[in-house]
Amino acid sequence: MSEVARSRDDAPPALAAVAAGLARSCHPGPTVAVTALASLLAASRDLDAGRVALVAAAVLTGQLSIGWGNDLLDRHRDHAVGRTDKPLATGELPVPVARTAVALAVAATVALSLACGIVAGLVHLGCVAAGWAYDLGVKATSWSWLPYATAFGGLPVFVVLAAPGVAAPPWWLPLGGALLGVGAHLLNALPDLDDDLATGVRGLPHRLGGRRSAVAAVVALLVATLVIALGAAGAAPWLRVAVLTAAAALAVVTLTTHGRTPFRAAIGIAALAVVLLVMAP
Repeated sequence: MSEVARSRDDAPPALAAVAAGLARSCHPGPTVAVTALASLLAASRDLDAGRVALVAAAVLTGQLSIGWGNDLLDRHRDHAVGRTDKPLATGELPVPVARTAVALAVAATVALSLACGIVAGLVHLGCVAAGWAYDLGVKATSWSWLPYATAFGGLPVFVVLAAPGVAAPPWWLPLGGALLGVGAHLLNALPDLDDDLATGVRGLPHRLGGRRSAVAAVVALLVATLVIALGAAGAAPWLRVAVLTAAAALAVVTLTTHGRTPFRAAIGIAALAVVLLVMAP
């Protein structure tokens, strides 16, 4: 091998390639969705712009740490099943870079969360810890739903407590969030059931199977929507009725169709619940 070829092989990856790998490894869909939800919740609570940005930054860094941590821990499993969409599994993203990114994200999450207030910060760190518990092995047990319920239930509590001088949120807010989390977990696992089973992961969705997981997800999302509709007194009555009617219609679509349609319909139910959650006083 020539000296030129050897120097190219030994050269560090280009910054753009590393950035792209990090973006693809952070689970961008869930990361953006959860951060957007937290931002909308914060804005709906009449927090000032700076406080909304602080809440969003804390949630974003927490989600980044969980996403990167998940792909770090799963890189060997992802490689075994041929996941070409996972940069750590394909070698496109160097492991040391990902580890550094995780460490920085965790440090930023701690600082940003506590800057929202000690109690609020501890609640959010508990949510992030639940995500890490999932990554570290709970996802392979029958309790795989619990970290999602904890994190999604705690997220609105964190947002409410981030507002200075605000009392604890009403009971239905974390309950609705927790039910959304269970539904999100069941839906999120559906596309990867076969790959997960092939590498020894047997969480609740894997034990239920695809069809029963879809039904359970619909039930959780419908109950979440009902709980939030009953509690969201700030939303107009006609809107609550419209959301519940649309959610029921989407539930029928989810349970009576095939292919990708049930998944998309269930996502629609979750989106409707989020609309009401954001409009809650």
